[in-house]
Amino acid sequence: MAVRKLNPVTPGQRHKIIGAFDTITASTPEKSLLKPMTRSGGRNSQGRMTMRYIGGGHKRKYRFIDFKRDKDGIAAVVDSIQYDPNRTSRIALLVYPDGEKRYMLAPNGLKVGQKVETGTGVAPEIGNTLPLSDIPLGTLVHNIELHPSQGGVMARSAGTYAQLTSREGKYAIVKLPSGESRMVLVTCRATVGIVGNTEHNLERSGKAGRSRWLGRRPRVRGVAMNPVDHPMGGGEGRSSGGHPRSRKGLLAKGFKTRSLKKASNRYIVEKRKK
Repeated sequence: MAVRKLNPVTPGQRHKIIGAFDTITASTPEKSLLKPMTRSGGRNSQGRMTMRYIGGGHKRKYRFIDFKRDKDGIAAVVDSIQYDPNRTSRIALLVYPDGEKRYMLAPNGLKVGQKVETGTGVAPEIGNTLPLSDIPLGTLVHNIELHPSQGGVMARSAGTYAQLTSREGKYAIVKLPSGESRMVLVTCRATVGIVGNTEHNLERSGKAGRSRWLGRRPRVRGVAMNPVDHPMGGGEGRSSGGHPRSRKGLLAKGFKTRSLKKASNRYIVEKRKK
């Protein structure tokens, strides 16, 4: 996976860096795995705006992704690598011997024609999903479950991965992309490898219109508002606005918002980096 830097023939292309589609092998999605997506525009059921800076954007269809990978003991063949407008990573279309088709997150290095498997006793190779109890220590994994049979919820974005560092009794200790080390039940499953499209973080939109294509409207800075609209608003000239805080007055830039009484705190071995 690489990125393309465009020639500055227009102002919008001067700083534009986009992902290359060299790994994508099919442009038409699987119809049986599609679902229409509706847009709210940030409005609730009464038509009132409850979320700001949302609206517009290109039409999309949702691709059903198999985050559970629960078809054990049956090897599937990777039919194609496809683009998904709803996520940063690429997706792979799997075809099972019984004819069933499913999408999975495409890890780095997954090739068309490769076989992937799921279940206990499966080889810890790229694209295979198995319990944390069967994965060798030090292995890089993604799409990790928090509860058995829940489906992967952690390390799913492009280029992300977690590392299985140790096992203690019925828990495995996983170091997450944020730097946090966390205990997860060894019966939970994870997929071996790093999520593909690793250079997604190098992309630059190049122009404001590209944000509008994604359904993001212009975001107004708090310091540019009046005092009645934001705690950081007002002042003479270009005043900084004091300590950064949200519209509701909650401090930002370092103020911890995680509850000290949260039940899952006891599973955190080491907190994330500052």
